[in-house]
Amino acid sequence: MTTDEEHIRPEGVDDLTVEALGSISEALEAIEIARGHLYALHRITGTADLTLGKGVQQLREAGHTELADTFERELVGRNVLHGRWTFQIVEEYDDGYYATFKRLEKEARETLVEGKRHLYESEMKEVRRTQGRHGHESRPEPGA
Repeated sequence: MTTDEEHIRPEGVDDLTVEALGSISEALEAIEIARGHLYALHRITGTADLTLGKGVQQLREAGHTELADTFERELVGRNVLHGRWTFQIVEEYDDGYYATFKRLEKEARETLVEGKRHLYESEMKEVRRTQGRHGHESRPEPGA
């Protein structure tokens, strides 16, 4: 098995530990996707609010002042959650749950496997690849 040192299991680390860290890494990947969706919510909601503002102005210009006033009063710039615009949701998520998850995942790797990442996947790659076949290399060639 030829792999790069940063992806070789440290001596004395058992299979269940590698599997556990693999599961935690997989969960972190899901959290990264969730975080991306929060940023998408932030961007799309902001765009919608600006576009709504344009529509309200167009209603006003078309003479529908009362309806425009209702939209402006009740919806333009409205909090999406109590007291929060989407940037505040993103910040709270990043500073709380996300930061804690990242910190604990890193601490677990540092404590158990010398900080090495993706050991489970690295070992799976060695089992699944066809050794010696082009396109199935264990790692990139130096300088590639």
